[in-house]
Formats: sequence, C-alpha cells, structure tokens
Amino acid sequence: MDIFWAAPPVSRTLAAATLGASILVHSGLLDGRRIVFYLPWILKFPPEIWRLFTAFLLTGPQLGILFDTYFLYTYGSALEVDSLRLNKPGDFFTYLIFIAFSVIVTNGLILHGVVFTQALTLALAYTYAQENRGRQITLFVITLPVQWLPYVMLLMTSVMGGPDAALGQATGLLAAHLYDFLTRLYPEFGGGRNFIQTPALVKRWFGGNQPGPATTRSYGTAFAARSTSQQSQDASSGSSSGMATGVSNIWGSRGAGRRLGGD
Repeated sequence: MDIFWAAPPVSRTLAAATLGASILVHSGLLDGRRIVFYLPWILKFPPEIWRLFTAFLLTGPQLGILFDTYFLYTYGSALEVDSLRLNKPGDFFTYLIFIAFSVIVTNGLILHGVVFTQALTLALAYTYAQENRGRQITLFVITLPVQWLPYVMLLMTSVMGGPDAALGQATGLLAAHLYDFLTRLYPEFGGGRNFIQTPALVKRWFGGNQPGPATTRSYGTAFAARSTSQQSQDASSGSSSGMATGVSNIWGSRGAGRRLGGD
C-alpha cells in the first residue's frame, strides 16, 4: 500500500478506478450498462450522474484491462509529475476535467459513443508527446519519434477495432489539441489570454496553500523554504518554516528505461 500512496494522486486514483471497474464488468460482477454514457439515463429523475465519470473507466476485455490501465497510468503520471505546465497543484486535475468535458461533447453527444477510455488514453498520449518533442520512444518493439505516438496508437485502433472505434478515439486527440491551443499556442503565438486556469479551490484541495512555491518532482512534491525575511518574522513569532514531502518512485520496479512510451 505504501507504493500505491506514494504514486501521483490523480493518476493512481484514475488507474485504480479503471482497473477495478473493468475487472468487475468483464468478470460479470457488474452490468456494464450501469456505467456507460447514456444521455437519457443521465437526464432522468433521479439522474445517474456517475455515468459522466464511469464512462472513462471501462477498458477492453482480457489483456486490454492491463494495457489500457497501464497506458493511462504511464502517460498520466508522467504529465502529473514531470510536465512543466501540469505539475503544479491541481493543474493536472483541471486538464483532465477539460479533456473529459470535450470528449463528452464530441464523442458522447455528437458521435453517440458510450465508453470514452480510449479517447482519454489518446489525449494523454498526445499531450505527453507534445511535452517531450524530439525524444525517441519504444512502443512495443517499434522505436519512433515521440510526436508520432498518438497517431500510431490511432492507426492501431483503426486496424484492430475498425474506423468507428478510431473515430471515437480521435476525439481524445481533438480535445488534447484544443487544450494545447488554448493554453499554449494561442497565448504564446497569438497574443491571447489563457482562459483555462486552475480554480483556487482546486489548488487548495491539492495542497496549493502550503508555504512556499510547490514543485512536483519525480520523487514527490517539494515546497521551497521561505525567504530570510520571512524566517526572521517566523522566528520572532515562534513559528517554523520550510516543508518538504518525498515519496518513493511509482510501482517500485519502474525505471527511466522501462516505461512503455518512454525513452
């Protein structure tokens, strides 16, 4: 359990929920119709609001349970920990909410899809690729530039699942590109404003009110010590300053060269 609690909080929760829900459904212990996206059941009274979330937690059967969960955790944790844009308290959670909303609109309302896990996985892979442009990765036995990763995944879905499955998965790529455009491309190159900001409530929820600026690293979250003047003020009032929290690496055996989709 220490390994689990040491993992990035949002990614570990998403992966655990996905693994648990998928096992229950594919083992027959839970009716999959109870968790997929179906608008009439969401809008009825009482509304089945949980479908807005559980539709992102159902993987494919058999080996799909392991591979889909692994991809979700691998790319999700990499963004939550190492991304310069998403590693501040609450930023990765806000990113997921935006991706989920976009996928629900495009995949659920327009394409009438019912399961969005593949779209979410592709969104994470696309953002991961954008954050690591110029690197080489190994996907299964193929070494390729990281920016090709989401398109290779989309091609594999098209071959194994057909064009309809690929179209539904592509909504995740569209959502991730829209996020990238609104938060990076448009503000940096178009002179516009970044309208997708992490709410203060979410920042506090994820520990953004800790003393000093927070920096999430591969081994945990570190809070910078206060300045000398702040320390002097604290000393006069009898308070202490500085705080650091370290956690071990995820899943114990994962190394820099063992992550699927990494170097």
